[in-house]
Amino acid sequence: MNGNERFFLSCDINLPVTFRIGSLEGSLPESNVCASEIDFTLVNQNPELYCECSLYIDGAKFGLPIRTRLESSGLPICWNELITLNTKYRDLTAHAQLAITVWDMSSSTHEGLVGGATVLLFNRKKSLKTGKQKLRLWPGKEADGSFPSTTPGKVPRQERSELERLEKLINKYERGKIQRIDWLDIHTFKAIEKIKEKESETSHMSLLVDFCSFEHRVVFQESVINFFTHSPVTSTNELVTVWDPEVGTQNPSELKQLKLARSLARGIIDRDLKPSHIERRSIQRILKYPPTRTLSGDERQLLWKFRFSLMSEKKALTKFLRCVEWSDVQEAKQAIDLMGKWHTIDVTDALGLLSPVFESEEVNICISTPLIQSI
Repeated sequence: MNGNERFFLSCDINLPVTFRIGSLEGSLPESNVCASEIDFTLVNQNPELYCECSLYIDGAKFGLPIRTRLESSGLPICWNELITLNTKYRDLTAHAQLAITVWDMSSSTHEGLVGGATVLLFNRKKSLKTGKQKLRLWPGKEADGSFPSTTPGKVPRQERSELERLEKLINKYERGKIQRIDWLDIHTFKAIEKIKEKESETSHMSLLVDFCSFEHRVVFQESVINFFTHSPVTSTNELVTVWDPEVGTQNPSELKQLKLARSLARGIIDRDLKPSHIERRSIQRILKYPPTRTLSGDERQLLWKFRFSLMSEKKALTKFLRCVEWSDVQEAKQAIDLMGKWHTIDVTDALGLLSPVFESEEVNICISTPLIQSI
């Protein structure tokens, strides 16, 4: 890869998957309905076709299918309709594919299946497919979204006709990957039109789909958390890793219990509390922590519980201020009231409180007082 080449990562594109259903080329398959069931009033009626588009993620259908409008203007059928899925590019996997099935509603007795095809949204180099894509329809088969699919729209290289080879080159030409030479392009496109006329009678049914293009090519990159990666769950006793979306988040039950434990009503009960021998040893261990160490939830709760009995210890003030939930207005007000009754702290402890965590003016005054006295 060229070092100066620019590209986008698929996990960074927060846009819905968009593509355009173009036209249907080739001859429609003949109906298998017997002569006795044919309504001869509908023999000369134009076919009424629509496309059903479904997205598959790793072989599983994702979201609801979207249908195009009903087109009955006669052959060749041209929808030229923009389809926008609910899924975003960042949610796609490397094996995401689009399944398109063409249905015929002109039959009075049943809904006729014309054919279907599937196309992977990323190529073998993990780049997002862009521009026009010609999908060969499988007559009488509904698009298979499993991986690998039994109805691939991509024609194998050994089975491609000269026209299909030229159409891939035209796609590159339209995307600017082939240099434009005006005088030569005129003759080239005239020759291509002649080839189209020759192969039109023997060509297969094909559906033209135009995928969205970006300023730079899009390279597949899986998100840090991928909701569509299925764990290989089996019926054995093997250990299976399951992603838990709540890992690392705060437990609402614990937050509620913490708030009740720190309520103003507890202030009356906590005033006369004295730590036990084991609790005293835990408190002394916490007071010896360096100023930069973060206190755990249990350690913060222990200091808050015995805050009144710790007011006589100078070194306890810095740790107490770090266990306060300053976003709680009532708790912050109670902490400031207690801080005014605390013994004056030393200069070294005051320096440990020089942190952007403490934005209260009262805390800044508490820090500055011993610093001014030391000058």
